[in-house]
Amino acid sequence: MTQMYLEDFKAGQTYSSGQIVVTEEEIIHFANQFDPQPFHLDPEAAKTTFFRGLAASGWHTAAMTMKLLVGGEMAPANGIIGAGFESLNWPRPVRPGDTLRVFSEVLEVRPSKSRPTQGMIKVRSRTLNQNEEVVQESVGNLVVMTRQTSTIS
Repeated sequence: MTQMYLEDFKAGQTYSSGQIVVTEEEIIHFANQFDPQPFHLDPEAAKTTFFRGLAASGWHTAAMTMKLLVGGEMAPANGIIGAGFESLNWPRPVRPGDTLRVFSEVLEVRPSKSRPTQGMIKVRSRTLNQNEEVVQESVGNLVVMTRQTSTIS
């Protein structure tokens, strides 16, 4: 995949990812390590919770989104380097058997005033399930290197 520099990005560009299928085992495994709550750990206990069934942790959804982004069409030089989120929302739960994919749109491109070898892009990413329902939406800022970076020794 061709690495992209700040000069390659323009507001309005869109990128997509491949897809992954979420399993019950993965949801429980992640929850055991990082978010051990009944609605993430136990399918039976989860039926009586807010989610009315087993649901992936939002942080698990974020991690799966990151995996999809890294393997997707958008390939900034030096990797996807986050500088923070302006927003991060989980409007609906991810369930076992869901198939996720990500669509991203460049909202803004800003060269750095103090660092000529880098800039920032603001990106909206939407993680969708197989029914085209948004399960995660974020607006974040990414640090992206300029072509000048590759000419500096």
